[in-house]
Amino acid sequence: MALIRPFIPARDFEVSKAFYSAIGFTLGYHDESVAIFEYEGAGLLLQNFYVEEFAGNSMHQLFVADLDAWWPRTADLAQRFGVREPTPPKLQPWGIRVGFLVDPAGVLWHVAEDAPH
Repeated sequence: MALIRPFIPARDFEVSKAFYSAIGFTLGYHDESVAIFEYEGAGLLLQNFYVEEFAGNSMHQLFVADLDAWWPRTADLAQRFGVREPTPPKLQPWGIRVGFLVDPAGVLWHVAEDAPH
């Protein structure tokens, strides 16, 4: 089995930890510099480290089994975390339904329901 865990920057470590918990990731190991999150076999390492240029140019995909069932957890992210309002899922020209959300540090997430080909 292979697993990739990208390092994700956090402008405010506690706020970002709460954000990733709110969208369904489970917090595992954590200390003052890193927090390891998992979601159904996917993982990320949240860093207590922030560089605006890096965060603003960081994009990741998360594939979920049922995007319509997963998406409601984004309903209050803008109000709770001061992030941009998520863009609801729609079929993209490349053939995958994708919704878009931005975390508190400016990292863009593509949340999709179809496995990559």
